[in-house]
Amino acid sequence: RLPFRERILTGMIAARNAPVGAGHGSLELTASKLNELAKGVYIIAATPFTDDGGLDLQSVDTLTDFYLRCGVHGFTPLGMMGEAHKLTAEESLDVVKRVVGRAANKQVIVGVSHAGLENVRRLSHEAMVAGASGVMVAPPAGLKGDEGIYNYYAQVCAALGPDIPVVYQDYPQATGVYLPPGVFERLVDDFKQIVMLKHEDAPGLAKLTRIRDGEKKAGRRRVSILVGNGGLYYPQEMRRGADGAMTGFAFPEMLVQVYELFARGDTEKAEDLFDIYLPLVRHEVQPAIGLALRKEVLFRRGAIKSPRQRAPGSSLAATDKAELDSMIKRLERRLAAAGYGHKMAAE
Repeated sequence: RLPFRERILTGMIAARNAPVGAGHGSLELTASKLNELAKGVYIIAATPFTDDGGLDLQSVDTLTDFYLRCGVHGFTPLGMMGEAHKLTAEESLDVVKRVVGRAANKQVIVGVSHAGLENVRRLSHEAMVAGASGVMVAPPAGLKGDEGIYNYYAQVCAALGPDIPVVYQDYPQATGVYLPPGVFERLVDDFKQIVMLKHEDAPGLAKLTRIRDGEKKAGRRRVSILVGNGGLYYPQEMRRGADGAMTGFAFPEMLVQVYELFARGDTEKAEDLFDIYLPLVRHEVQPAIGLALRKEVLFRRGAIKSPRQRAPGSSLAATDKAELDSMIKRLERRLAAAGYGHKMAAE
């Protein structure tokens, strides 16, 4: 048996040279594989809990149905705003199986980020066997330097093997790890299973432009880029080459409609629609209470039975709820005035 370092290097070479889906045959996959052509809205799914903090699988079903009515193109459970870090390993897999089973053949990308590489490897393989299309991995907090980032993802790709498509989650506001465009380009060049960037750096518009410009070089592979940050910069990111959104805004139909308008080339109408929702987009991305606001809206829209977060979590005061009431009523008036109807499409 080779020493650990040599095993990692051997795995890196194999992962670097193998296309996604080639090789080991160790996984029996039941879903279509995620690839560089992914587009649209992959919703960051909230994780519903009961009022006493238990995992609410029935609400996972109703929430998944709600997202489908909103027209989403795919799902991403167990993201950072999905309270994945509060779930046991068994609960995490239960959520994945429930979403995959309910998702009507939509692709499911599972968040598998963890401080321990073995935990990343185990959940990734279990998720893929359960029917996921790929996994999303953020760098561990505090990872230092260009080589530190490169070597970590080299180890991830070696541990997962070439059969599992990987999304790089770039969210330095949470991880403290800044991804230089040049490092991401090296990873894309060297590891074929990295097929998507979840772009959440802020300010990050210049980074998005640089990555897209770099892909125009001869031999450079173009990957999918979906954007997060609650959708705060969504129209500008779409204009700069994003392929859609991967965020959890509680009015997903807006994200879908804006994407579809951009896809048709009707960019001004897309921006006009986004502007109607912008006050609530901005309101929901507030630090500390953003998830409480998101879950409260999903609760009011009938998607989940309780807005509770699993402890520790934030909650809304009466003033917060009254403020939200006013903002939603204003949204409904503005949608009606713009010809979009009084009630939300998914209700």
